[in-house]
Amino acid sequence: MASDPDGPEPWRPPWVRAAKAGWPVASALAVAAIQVGGTTVAGLHQPGRTGLDALGYALLLAGPALLVLRRRHPVAVVAGTSAVTAGYLLAGYPYGPVFLSLVVAVCVAVQSGHRRAAWIALGACYLAHALAAFVLPASWSDTFGTRVLWWQELGASAWVLLVVAFAEILRFRQERMAAHQAYQAQAERRRADEERLRMARELHDILAHSISLINVQAGVALELLDTRPEQARTALTTIKSVSKEALGEVRQVLGTLRAPGAAAPRGPAPGLARLDELAAQAGRAGLAVTVGVGGRPRPLPAGVDLTAFRIVQEALTNVIRHSTARSAAVRLDWSAERELTVQVDDPGPPGHGEAGGSGSGVTGMRERVAAFGGTLEAGTRPDGGFRVRATLPTAAVEDDR
Repeated sequence: MASDPDGPEPWRPPWVRAAKAGWPVASALAVAAIQVGGTTVAGLHQPGRTGLDALGYALLLAGPALLVLRRRHPVAVVAGTSAVTAGYLLAGYPYGPVFLSLVVAVCVAVQSGHRRAAWIALGACYLAHALAAFVLPASWSDTFGTRVLWWQELGASAWVLLVVAFAEILRFRQERMAAHQAYQAQAERRRADEERLRMARELHDILAHSISLINVQAGVALELLDTRPEQARTALTTIKSVSKEALGEVRQVLGTLRAPGAAAPRGPAPGLARLDELAAQAGRAGLAVTVGVGGRPRPLPAGVDLTAFRIVQEALTNVIRHSTARSAAVRLDWSAERELTVQVDDPGPPGHGEAGGSGSGVTGMRERVAAFGGTLEAGTRPDGGFRVRATLPTAAVEDDR
């Protein structure tokens, strides 16, 4: 079954659906009441006009009857109401709110995108009015005078211009609302895409780091299981610890999809405060990590803090997976007033594969840094190693202080 590209229609209460379905008929009945009642009263003060008879009332009711189909067939309805109104005027029946059904049909046609049909119908009706005004019986002309007749035509012209302006205003308002709704829908899709990308990056960093450590420790355990069971036990303990921590972080990431009312994640979000813990994990995998700090540390926005941690985590993971080095150097430079520089050096040389990884990890780091307006440099060092250097702005917290 083909799906609706615009998504399912939003749920509405039954009474709202019923009111929406019955609105065309109810509004047409209201227009009919206004046209018939108003014109009957107005006709009492126009003795020179033809009195309303069965045909006159039929013409007054025909326009509102056509309005029931105005949403489905706007062009046919605006042409029909124009023809009915023109016939009424040419028959010399009294003036009154006889144009109401035509105004409604014109506005609906313009809003539906059939502007040319609407203006042709309105122009044809105005020509019929002008023709009827100049061929009226002499008794009516004698009663009101030719001078008043010209003012009447001027008023009719102003009325036509008012209808045109009103219909265009409604069309412009509808287009603005449609554009606003489209923009909101696009913004929602963009936010959803950004959220999915953020979660994908988080899961990549968590799983790549943890699985790399588990892989290394599993290899150690298999190697030492028969000859040095105590060291194999230590490796298995590390696997248990790393996997437990990875599961906790995955739950935190997926917590954004939890149902309303579900418990929030209780563990702290990863940040530079856990850098020593990250270095200890790498040490259990056989990678000696030294951490250097330059300048005076200061508070970071939560997103920047997480990004700095993930950059170090991904860089160390790449050293474990793709380098023969058994050591790595991490440096946090706070010397710049509104920047933090995170640098991870892999002394190399590279092992199997490319130095620094296959590229997806570096791409993820670059996207993380770019989201905060920072820069990332990742490439081979002159001595054959690999360096990751990220510069992150820290002005957000400093401006709030």
